[in-house]
Amino acid sequence: MRIEMEENQNTLTKQPSIAPLLAVNFVGTLGFSIVTPFLVVLVSQWGGNAVVYGILAATYSFFQLFGAPVLGKMSDRTGRRRVLLLSQLGTLASWGIFLLAFALPGTILLNVQSKWLGDFVVTLPLLVLFAARAADGLTGGNVSVSNAYLADITSEQDRAKNFGRMAVSSNLGFVLGPALAGLLGATVLGPVLPVSAAFAISAAALVLMRFGLSETTPRAITEPLENPTACDLYGQEHRSAYEIQHRQANGFWVILKLPNMTALLAINFLVMLGFSFFYVAFPVHAVQGLGWTVPQIGTYFAVLSLAMIVVQGPILSRVSDRFEDRQLMGVGGLALAVGFAMLLSGSVVVIYFSAMLVALGNGLMWPTFMAVLSQAGGDELQGAVQGFAQSAGAIASIVGLVAGGVLYVSFGAWLFPIAAMVIIASAALASTYQVPPQNLPAT
Repeated sequence: MRIEMEENQNTLTKQPSIAPLLAVNFVGTLGFSIVTPFLVVLVSQWGGNAVVYGILAATYSFFQLFGAPVLGKMSDRTGRRRVLLLSQLGTLASWGIFLLAFALPGTILLNVQSKWLGDFVVTLPLLVLFAARAADGLTGGNVSVSNAYLADITSEQDRAKNFGRMAVSSNLGFVLGPALAGLLGATVLGPVLPVSAAFAISAAALVLMRFGLSETTPRAITEPLENPTACDLYGQEHRSAYEIQHRQANGFWVILKLPNMTALLAINFLVMLGFSFFYVAFPVHAVQGLGWTVPQIGTYFAVLSLAMIVVQGPILSRVSDRFEDRQLMGVGGLALAVGFAMLLSGSVVVIYFSAMLVALGNGLMWPTFMAVLSQAGGDELQGAVQGFAQSAGAIASIVGLVAGGVLYVSFGAWLFPIAAMVIIASAALASTYQVPPQNLPAT
């Protein structure tokens, strides 16, 4: 008995710490959210407009479509730790390239005057900024590979608790990032200080990973690795960087034949499209239409993220047992649409009230939708459904970010009602959702 207890103690002692993984997850979301408040300001200063900003916002996701699958397969073959180090090193390098842009002269490389694209110039710092986001996208599998690493080292009884900690670390990044950007961006150094802070935090995470992580034996992933959070629509990670069982074994047409699947994939695409319109339009509108500064934009996004967390936590847990999934998705979609439409107002009070509606709508609709999507695939097709949904979301995000920039040149703040109509279409589809017979509760 004593020998068995000693072996169990040794096993517990040798279990890798999840602290480095929490740091990676936190840094991934922090790095993304710390850029949001002032990125549009830099794009404008370096010659760009809404179209350029939309393309820049889509650059990370576009390059991640190529880099994430390669990193995922590499992590299955060579181990998670090596890929995590490589991915984090790429993130660190991207912040270094970002900092380099501040030191370069504003040399004009291209001058564009277009009816549809507007007037803008491509300068040397702007080009380097694109290179930084592309480099981060190519190596941007650190969050999802860290989830796979956690699945490798976590026992069944600790899985929910540890992935809950991962969700908390992501949420902290989304709240602290914009707030930190607002505080640091208000100094005489301007945006240089927030980027320097992101570089330093990434370097610290790399050191922590180098000396705090041990290698694991990869195992097949057959289920979603963590519950969706209300801030997922802000996230960069659109595709998983690890292999999911059954993903390649089942074709697209097989998935479409599942009950409700056509409508669910359409809802996924429309929500990501509408939210991408908002993501592109609001920072540009805040600077050009409302005259907001970086601290004001940072405060707004911090409040929005915090409100999303509150809705997705205590509020959703209370209403999820009292209302049907289609009711939560429909009401959430309508609240989100009204919140987007109210952004036309020039009143700060109304705009902050719209943030509450956006948080309420997204917090009710998105986690509920992800739960419904997960149930629709069942145990056998779970991975395939998640894979196709993530790919559709990535395409919608890229299309929405680029198209949103183009549309903003022509329609300005009226892009917000357009986004609202897209969300209303998704809410209408959600209202038609019917629980499949096999998922009905027993009576």
